[in-house]
Amino acid sequence: MKLSIIACIGKNLELGKGNDLVFHIKDDMKYFKEVTLNHTVVMGRKTFESLPGLLKDRKNVVITKSNKEFPEGVEIYSSIEEFMEKYKDYQEEIFVIGGASIYKQFLDYCDKLYLTEVDKEIDADVYFPEFDKNNYDKEIVKSGEDKTLKYNFTIYRRK
Repeated sequence: MKLSIIACIGKNLELGKGNDLVFHIKDDMKYFKEVTLNHTVVMGRKTFESLPGLLKDRKNVVITKSNKEFPEGVEIYSSIEEFMEKYKDYQEEIFVIGGASIYKQFLDYCDKLYLTEVDKEIDADVYFPEFDKNNYDKEIVKSGEDKTLKYNFTIYRRK
């Protein structure tokens, strides 16, 4: 199984506030779509609820303990262990897309982190988990600017 994380974070690992992203960068949304298209995306219930609907042209997987009804086409697992057992022989890259607790649970199993690193501190109530950058090779794929925000599309590959 090839697990990767994709997220947009601030200088202090800021991720979200009030069940929404803290950064809405058009280029980042485009990058997210390009990278995850035709792949499996794994998320928690709150992340799924924050989306406008199913992510098109992707297999949508939600990890939740909730008995809530989900739209047709969403695969539900009650734990990351249950998900990983089902997908253990899967050969395609799988993207973990949030939220914070899902990132934290999957972090040690991911070989790649696709992080849009925004050069700004911002008010947040949800943060990306701390990780030791020394355990990764860092590649800046592209740099960009959106109004006053400077950012890098960065890939961290586990050494």
